[in-house]
Amino acid sequence: MHDRTAGLSAAARHAREFLGGLDDRPVAARVDAAGVRDALGGPLPDRGEAADAVIDGLVAGVEPGLVATAGPRHFGFVIGGALPAALAADWLVSAWDQNAAFHSLSPAAAAIEEITSGWTLDLFGLPKTASVGFVTGGQGANTTCLAAARHAVLAKAGWNVEDDGLIGAPPMHILCGERAHATIDTALRQLGLGARTPIRIEADDQGRMRPDALRDALSHAAGPTIVCAQAGNVATGAFDAFEPIADACTAHGAWLHVDGAFGLWAAAAPALRHLTVGVERADSWAVDAHKWLNVPYDGAMAIVADSDAHVAAMGLAGPYLVADPGQRDGTNYVPESSRRARAFPIYAALRSLGRTGVAELIERNCAQARRMAERLGAIPGARIVNDVVLNQVLVRLPGGDDANRAAVAAVQRDGTCWLGGTTWNDEYMLRVSVSNWATTDDDVDRSAEAIARAAQAVRGPAGAETL
Repeated sequence: MHDRTAGLSAAARHAREFLGGLDDRPVAARVDAAGVRDALGGPLPDRGEAADAVIDGLVAGVEPGLVATAGPRHFGFVIGGALPAALAADWLVSAWDQNAAFHSLSPAAAAIEEITSGWTLDLFGLPKTASVGFVTGGQGANTTCLAAARHAVLAKAGWNVEDDGLIGAPPMHILCGERAHATIDTALRQLGLGARTPIRIEADDQGRMRPDALRDALSHAAGPTIVCAQAGNVATGAFDAFEPIADACTAHGAWLHVDGAFGLWAAAAPALRHLTVGVERADSWAVDAHKWLNVPYDGAMAIVADSDAHVAAMGLAGPYLVADPGQRDGTNYVPESSRRARAFPIYAALRSLGRTGVAELIERNCAQARRMAERLGAIPGARIVNDVVLNQVLVRLPGGDDANRAAVAAVQRDGTCWLGGTTWNDEYMLRVSVSNWATTDDDVDRSAEAIARAAQAVRGPAGAETL
């Protein structure tokens, strides 16, 4: 008889040890990929090993190469941790091993997708009739939404892109802010629309697309048109002005897509909801749950107001596939067929927090970003570059680009916290993203002190660069 639970006790033990040490362990990895390869590589063994031994060996080999991204002082990129309920549900996703493609394969997964869709639309104040696809991340969400947009604008022009492709299709116009996220370009590339084809709309110093420039560009864009706006610039956290942008799109019959990977969560927080006024007027929205809802990776949502366009772009059918009339088949809303039931952790996170808990999480992290900006702004010669309206902080340390790069490297080596750098308005600077449920004010203060030490070390005791 097979022991289906072999290895689970070992995995749980190692997981508890890792999670129990997250608050204190250095954030950066201690070895690079070569070190992990040396520990675990080599030829495939002829004979198999017991599950417990495999897990113990795996952990021993990879542990030095793990980055504490789930911990409270990882401020690089926009990465949340994993709420306890979401993590526990994610374990069950693997144990239950449900295929969420079809209702016939898992009525449970289909029902949870429906429930979670309703909760999400309600939280964001989006149309109740919108459809939701549970995708891998922000890239998958943007690609899915723009596929629906491609279908809709070409169908309006009398072209069926799903049947006839793009060869010979009416010319399309794609407009997006000059500070749009890279996943928009990648989505356009994957959809055959081209990463270099968008008309780039001028943005202000915070990265917000200028509505007047958009209106002018739309006046010269006849035919099928898609506009990509942004809720939460990845560097500054700034929001496009959705009301005038939506007005312009409506006047010109353009599809409006909003990349809200992390910023759309502001709509769920009363103190920040003003940033998203008008966002409900868009035609599609991309949002990541593993960023600010703090679920494990492989949890995001592609939301489309026109569910028919959504299904037309993503739907799957075949003579051997069992469709249950009137039931939700999740495959009709995402690019994949076979996939894990990724809505379970999102459901668990939302239920564990509730409406007020989601708002508190978002608002607390934003307050911590302001606290971080205040601490970093006190470093001699430092300059906070962005308006800290959300959870992003851009700080330019004294000493030029090389000094700022050296400071980033010094912070990462120190291990108290982890952050990355970016180039904004032709200057290299430090970027801090606060989006972890477990981050405390003390974590912010400890991290700010470590960043100040790194800045001082780079400049040297006399205030000059030591490069």
